Amino acid sequence: MTPSRSLLLGALLIPACALAQTAVEQKTTNSLGQTVTVAGPTGFLKTPPMREWPAVHDVALEERELRREMDQHRALPEILNPAALDEPDGAVQTAPATRALRAPLVSWNGQAGSGVPPDPTGAAGTDRYVQAVNTAFRVYQKTGTPDGTSHSLSSLWTGSSNLGDPIVMYDRHADRWFISQFNDGPNRMLLAVSETSDPTGAYFTYEYTFSQFPDYPKFSIWWDGYYMTSNSNKTAVVFERSRMLTGDPTARMISLSAPGVINSGFTSVLPADADGDLPPNGTPCYFFNIEDNTWGAPADRIKIYTMNTNWTNTASTSVTLSQTVNTATFDPWLGSGWDNIPQPGTTQKLDAGLGIFYYRAQHTRWADHNSVVLCHGVDVGSNHCAIRWYELRDANDGNFNIYQQGTWNPDAADRFYGSMAMDNNGNIGLAYSCANDADGTYAGLRYTGRLANDPLGQMTFAEQTIISGTGSQTFTNRFGDYAHMSLDPDGERFWFTGEYLGTGGNTRTRICAFNLNLEVGVDEPTTATPTAQLDIVSNGSMWTVQATWPGATRPLNLDVIGLDGRIVLTRSIAFAGGQALTSIDASGLSAGVYFVRISDGAAQQVERIVLEK
Repeated sequence: MTPSRSLLLGALLIPACALAQTAVEQKTTNSLGQTVTVAGPTGFLKTPPMREWPAVHDVALEERELRREMDQHRALPEILNPAALDEPDGAVQTAPATRALRAPLVSWNGQAGSGVPPDPTGAAGTDRYVQAVNTAFRVYQKTGTPDGTSHSLSSLWTGSSNLGDPIVMYDRHADRWFISQFNDGPNRMLLAVSETSDPTGAYFTYEYTFSQFPDYPKFSIWWDGYYMTSNSNKTAVVFERSRMLTGDPTARMISLSAPGVINSGFTSVLPADADGDLPPNGTPCYFFNIEDNTWGAPADRIKIYTMNTNWTNTASTSVTLSQTVNTATFDPWLGSGWDNIPQPGTTQKLDAGLGIFYYRAQHTRWADHNSVVLCHGVDVGSNHCAIRWYELRDANDGNFNIYQQGTWNPDAADRFYGSMAMDNNGNIGLAYSCANDADGTYAGLRYTGRLANDPLGQMTFAEQTIISGTGSQTFTNRFGDYAHMSLDPDGERFWFTGEYLGTGGNTRTRICAFNLNLEVGVDEPTTATPTAQLDIVSNGSMWTVQATWPGATRPLNLDVIGLDGRIVLTRSIAFAGGQALTSIDASGLSAGVYFVRISDGAAQQVERIVLEK
């Protein structure tokens, strides 16, 4: 760190409330014999509003990050069952995707990133989009216009460096922003939660220390915490969300290890991320891991773990194996270590991030079930990479099954580093990187999707280009590391950020949004989900609810859901001509945040409302 920058940040980030402490780690053993570690933050501060920060970007730290990422590789898997290599994929989609798909609604270049790979991540709030890459983050208007300058990640945490692996989340339940990165010397996770809904405002920032480096951290939002997994011995971690949202410097961390994880040599168990309504109070957080029979598992499968957190009696917190669900056969290896994706004009191949679930495990709560969507890379033969995807469902009981699965491989191009999500109509969007050395296609970004009532296991929209690549990367195989699909608070727009390669193979990232419901034509009435609307006007404790639901011929369910996920009020409302008008007396409810949901079982509309008393 240069002296001038150190002085500048020292002046900038004098915290409004600072904490200098050494967190005392408490270790106990739960009834299952698992070690439960509880610790407070080793650092805390409240930053000044970000809009007041000067633009600072440290080239020396960028170069350090570049070298660090180039030298960092995941462990290669141990092949325990060679006979299982190169087995045929059991879920390849053979039906063509015939629906036309328009270009994205908006699409712009994000931050280039100073590390290789750039680790692009981002999320959309009500009126902004926040993206982070390995050394920096930036706030944008949803049109793509930057809202201020780009800032180093280290700007959020005094004395930190830009080691990266960031994750950005928009906590729509609390209307707050979450940004993270890891650090070493000592091993730490650095978390920042916005003080208000404005991502250019102040942040509460926390530092938590780990005995082992928390590599490749992945985060999720749940009713009782911000959950994290990492490639370390702490594969199940939760941070005290309720305290972090209020800027409480005593917000705790609980960490355990998920038992019996069979992995590719790289542990990346993925936590469920509640994108819609929060699960009800008491629902454990789910973790998902793929296991392949070449690693010693008896079959290709998904393991599901549950983490039951008890903030009152932390010693009773536990992680248990809940289910093992066999999948259609897949082969997660391209037979060439981490040199997977061939590029035009060079022998240098790209790492496709195989053997793990791609980020995120989006969890969507419906009236009569829950859905989780997941995807990962597979070899569909001759070292050709495609994307396997799943929708898991449970009947509100935590007992998941594979509702549908498919492998997206429409042509000879390689597809990798995908991310997917489901909207409030049950439609699924899938975006990814794509390259083909045979026809000169450089690594770019594309997307596809399906409507809720389409044949199971099929993407039905013909692939559309987000942006084409224009060069090959020749100096390393490191690429992407992950991509990130998030859902807009409107419940319909998908937002995606991922890496593509620019001229000369330079690292580039892209941000785009698309809406599958807008793609539905008038000639598809049997598969189209009509655009529903839900408007709520608050007059104190009296809420007026006006709903438009084209084609509604019977009463629909209306639920009021608390911030802890509990349904606090439910009723049936009648529609006439696709319209309904009703009122809710909320005088018996406590002040706080609530969600009003109307659902017909196949689609839903959800609106957030704040009750003040």
